[in-house]
Amino acid sequence: MKNNKCHFCSHDGGDILVSNSVLRVIAPLEPEFPGLIRVVWHAHVAEMTDLEPNQRSALMQVVCQVEQLIRDMIKPHKVNLASFGNFVPHLHWHVIPRWEDDAYFPESIWGGKLREVPQSVLQERHQQALDLFEAIRSFDFKSKYNA
Repeated sequence: MKNNKCHFCSHDGGDILVSNSVLRVIAPLEPEFPGLIRVVWHAHVAEMTDLEPNQRSALMQVVCQVEQLIRDMIKPHKVNLASFGNFVPHLHWHVIPRWEDDAYFPESIWGGKLREVPQSVLQERHQQALDLFEAIRSFDFKSKYNA
């Protein structure tokens, strides 16, 4: 079911890295947050409890697999997982690599900016993110995580 007024129903939400019958993994390409990934449920639902238990499990397995690929590929200090839906009430998870020297750390990426990150550091992290995106594209999400 789709809602034409919903951003994630009417837009991809970023560069689709992989998609299967129930969800998509996207790179929203946020300049300040290299390697940020969103896992978006295709059907227009707002909450995890709108899903059947096997669907919840499949979604969280993908979120955890993306987290592991982020940890393996770009080695951030920390990975944040977030699912809000306050502005876009369509079920999606943010998988966010964090570094102690990123512009917002230790606050959330939606908090106040605390520092500027040198362009050279951001460029290096964006380059690492390209390798991450390729690893996500190569991972067999389609056969493993169809709910």
